[in-house]
Amino acid sequence: METVKRSSSTWMKFILCSLVGAFMFFVTLPFNGKSTIPLDILCTVIRNFLGDTQKYFVVLVCVIGAALPFVKKTWNKDKTTVFFSIMKILGVIFAVMYVLGLGPKEWLTNDDLLPFCFDVLCRSLTFLIPLGAIFLAFLTNYGLLEFIGVFMQPIMRKVWKTPGRSAIDAVASFVGSYSVALLITDKLYQEGRYTKKEAAIIATGFSTVSTTFMITVAKTLDMMDRWTFYFWSTLIITFLVTAITVRLFPLSKVPNECKEGVTPKPEEIITHDRFRVALNEGLNVADSSGSLTKNIWVAFKDGLRMTCTVVPSIMSIGFLGMLLALFTPVFNWVGFIFYPFTALMQIPEALLTAQAMATSIAEMFLPCAFVTASALATRYVIAVGCISELLFFSAVIPCILSTEIPVKIPQLLLIWVERVILSILIAGAVALILF
Repeated sequence: METVKRSSSTWMKFILCSLVGAFMFFVTLPFNGKSTIPLDILCTVIRNFLGDTQKYFVVLVCVIGAALPFVKKTWNKDKTTVFFSIMKILGVIFAVMYVLGLGPKEWLTNDDLLPFCFDVLCRSLTFLIPLGAIFLAFLTNYGLLEFIGVFMQPIMRKVWKTPGRSAIDAVASFVGSYSVALLITDKLYQEGRYTKKEAAIIATGFSTVSTTFMITVAKTLDMMDRWTFYFWSTLIITFLVTAITVRLFPLSKVPNECKEGVTPKPEEIITHDRFRVALNEGLNVADSSGSLTKNIWVAFKDGLRMTCTVVPSIMSIGFLGMLLALFTPVFNWVGFIFYPFTALMQIPEALLTAQAMATSIAEMFLPCAFVTASALATRYVIAVGCISELLFFSAVIPCILSTEIPVKIPQLLLIWVERVILSILIAGAVALILF
């Protein structure tokens, strides 16, 4: 296959836009005595400029996020939507309480409660997600993912039992948005391009939080000076965990058949000229990408929309999860499931690590709150584990349940347990060797 001739502007988009995206997320620079990525530097500069007025942006985001389901009249679409609509209203209440200094003193002054949820998580995400969305568009809109997907085709089927095209879902989620990746997965499942098994594997194994969330985790646990190692090791561990879970119950028992009434559309298997095919695929996307300014604006709006969805949910579910973790034995009990594995890997503060990881089912950021002052090995295992466990009730699980993908809550809970255990074992081994 010969490479189709392209205009110089198409080549420029394909090469330069991909390089800009890679630079913003994967190159580390010295800043304030530490190493960090350009996106984090940009967010820090903007936040420093705004100073204490940041808190009003957070409250505004919470208010907009809580109001949108009622404005769009979607708040009572189903039980899950009703629940999260109520949670977003609670998020507004908790945010206002913190900003105005209202409520129990313990809530306002305990660094693990409202200060953690509002100052550490929500302030950071309010700026990081929309700004990150702009530069994620440079990675996802100009052919780089499609270029990578062609090379991944022979690997995906053998390792993860999914088509080569699922590599795009996987990378899009990791560098972009789990919600967008789930929409892609659901669409391809309903079109017959994924089977039930393939869709379930992709939804529960690839739809993780994006790089922008990982930056917040790394900052919270003081690991930005190890960002490159943290990012790539987390990516590898996350997908390694998925490669194992696809061979375990319940994913191993999901039927490998298309949705009822849908004609199967298997992908074309590429056996030769892989580089030329990959280049053509990437250039096709770059060629049809349209206006750069329009793409940036659309990405920014999508980022704002996600911010308004995520921030009030974290403010409510994250805070309630912290209350459960600090003042009830619920997560302590759940943590005993994981304690034998944290102890086996000789992780410092093994019981604390196990109990912290148990809170990830409520909100993926929660484990970070319990280990901010812990040893590096403990912080690394938590930093990796809260990403690679992948499934949590404040965002990903409701997104999966809102699709046609055939997985239910009991299956999701079992997969979560499997992923946490495997994450502890693999990340723990890395920590044991390196830290």
